[in-house]
Amino acid sequence: MTDPDSNVDPETATDLDDLELSDAEQAALHDLQLSLEHVHRAYGTLLEFHHQLGHAMDRLGDAEDSLREAGYEAWANDLRDDHLPAGAISDQWTFELVEEFSGEFLEDVDAFEREVRDELADGVDHVTERRQKRRLRERAADASRD
Repeated sequence: MTDPDSNVDPETATDLDDLELSDAEQAALHDLQLSLEHVHRAYGTLLEFHHQLGHAMDRLGDAEDSLREAGYEAWANDLRDDHLPAGAISDQWTFELVEEFSGEFLEDVDAFEREVRDELADGVDHVTERRQKRRLRERAADASRD
């Protein structure tokens, strides 16, 4: 357990009081970091969509084979020629959507958040949570001294 009397966060070796963040700056940084967490969750959802559709396409391939075996060449050919090679959205396959999201949005917004955090908080991540953790541990230590 950390020393509750120390203002230095052992995970960052930074004295959180030295950051000199105004309440408005801390709130802005916190909002930005929370928004980034939601962007990453959205990316995870996009990856899940990519994987689920990939499994569905595999099953469509199985359906093509089954239709062909059942004597339905025209339907099997429709699957092969029209549906299996088609893109999920605007002729893009899901891997292309994942790559575009990651390379054009996620990387940019991550870099922006890092730039703001470096300027406002010397690069320290989760300042609000670190300060809350320190306050709660200090409160617990004070209560145990009573």
